[in-house]
Amino acid sequence: MFCYQCEQTQRSDTVLGCASQKGNCGKDTNTSDLQDILIYQLIGLADYAQHARTVGITDQGIDDFIQYGMFTTLTNVNFNATRFVNLIQQAAKLRDTLKAQLATTPLANHTWVAAASFAPTSTMEELLKQHPIAAINRDQAEVGADVIGLRMLILYGLKGVCAYSHHARTLGFRDSAIDADIAKLLAYLGTDPVDMDELLAQSLAVGEVNLRVMELLDRANNETFGNQTVTQVRVSPVAGKAILVSGHDLHDLAQILEQTKDSGVNVYTHGEMLPAHAYPGLKRYPHLVGNYGSAWQNQQIEFAEFPGPIILTSNCIIEPDKSYKQRIFTVGPVGWAGVRHIDNGDYKMAIQAAKALPGFKESAPEKFITTGFGHHTVLGVADKVVAGVKAGAIQHFFVIGGCDGAKPGRNYYTELAQSTPANSVVLTLGCAKYRFNQHEFGAIDGIPRLLDLGQCNDAYSAIKIASTLAGAFGCSVNELPLSLMISWFEQKATAVLLSLLAVGVKGIHLGPTLPVYLTPNLLAVLQERFDIRVNNTPEADLKLALATAA
Repeated sequence: MFCYQCEQTQRSDTVLGCASQKGNCGKDTNTSDLQDILIYQLIGLADYAQHARTVGITDQGIDDFIQYGMFTTLTNVNFNATRFVNLIQQAAKLRDTLKAQLATTPLANHTWVAAASFAPTSTMEELLKQHPIAAINRDQAEVGADVIGLRMLILYGLKGVCAYSHHARTLGFRDSAIDADIAKLLAYLGTDPVDMDELLAQSLAVGEVNLRVMELLDRANNETFGNQTVTQVRVSPVAGKAILVSGHDLHDLAQILEQTKDSGVNVYTHGEMLPAHAYPGLKRYPHLVGNYGSAWQNQQIEFAEFPGPIILTSNCIIEPDKSYKQRIFTVGPVGWAGVRHIDNGDYKMAIQAAKALPGFKESAPEKFITTGFGHHTVLGVADKVVAGVKAGAIQHFFVIGGCDGAKPGRNYYTELAQSTPANSVVLTLGCAKYRFNQHEFGAIDGIPRLLDLGQCNDAYSAIKIASTLAGAFGCSVNELPLSLMISWFEQKATAVLLSLLAVGVKGIHLGPTLPVYLTPNLLAVLQERFDIRVNNTPEADLKLALATAA
């Protein structure tokens, strides 16, 4: 295997990337190689899909499959090799069906990308022999690490785009123009591009598509469940039977809440599901009693201690410990060999397990944290925020958030948040918030200094707030007293980064370590064009951020 798509990849003097029998995320070589083959298949399918559109043939089922398939290959989503064998076969069937539809059109003699004619074998053993055709670095010796790195920036950004799009689609929100652009960008990768300027331009095109996808997902969440409202969320257990829901997908959570209604089973959120408590359509269920645990990287400890079943709805699964492996269920794109999977929206198995397991025997003392500061909430008091800035009470804004990593003892973002000046406001989102969201930050003229904007899926809120404030002050986002201190871990964060760059945001502090596929040459380009800043120490970066904004 060779994989370097996430922050926890192996780094040494001789190897940059996981190139062993098992990656640091727990993905084995078979699963990794099959994911590469699936991506190769999806590129070929996308080439057919984008050209079919030119003759009036659009298939929503194919668009759904492409984006779902891409989602399954994100870090910490699906580790079940057998599932990938099946997805590869499905991709070939969809491609052949579309090919037959095009047989009598002007595209019949079109020259397709090489991936479009890939013929997968039927068994895992034979498929794995085909992997060299699909390996992400298959032509690195000819084109160089910089070209491969930019191709991967596009591919990994598209993985994040497809994940966000999938979340919107589960709620019934889709955009045919977005589907077309995703297919077009994937097909572009199938041409094995080598022009650096063109590759960088296409990377920014991924960011532009992702911005539209995030706006669509924001609309999907708010129109389905109501705009977020400021909400106190209990983080201490309540006596009774219990189910824990982790991941990101609000549609899955809504189904679980509806099916557990009046069952005597309490529902808890975990990790990125915390902001779900802020949506009126979800918090109307009284048995959504609180949030249990913290960020994804602590699940092996927290899941082992939870006295009920755990349902994982999207990215962030890590190798289950034997103490709870039989209590977890996966849904949607998530998978792990030997773990029960729910693929029909029927959570009866999990509910039965909750009733059979002990649950919490007694309630713990009440403890709460606050969430619900989506853009509707924050912009609802925009006049107070603007007045606070003009009066000098608020002198700086920090966005400290993103996808958090698993390295033990990593305190950069904790120290950074706690060191922000008392006259500044901290906006946070994603699982990085768990590094500091239970600390006391106080308030400025009634405005809390720490505002939890939501999931990484809610990154659109941060962009919306920043652009609205810039409009209020008659300046650009880059001229605001605003610093973005972004934690990067996986491909959703890559997509968000590309969106920020696509709208011209500069001076982003990125860390805690940079993606390995951003070679020194590529990093130099991004630093020159966008002033990307590599994390140093909290003290040094805070000083730089404040000095730059002065």
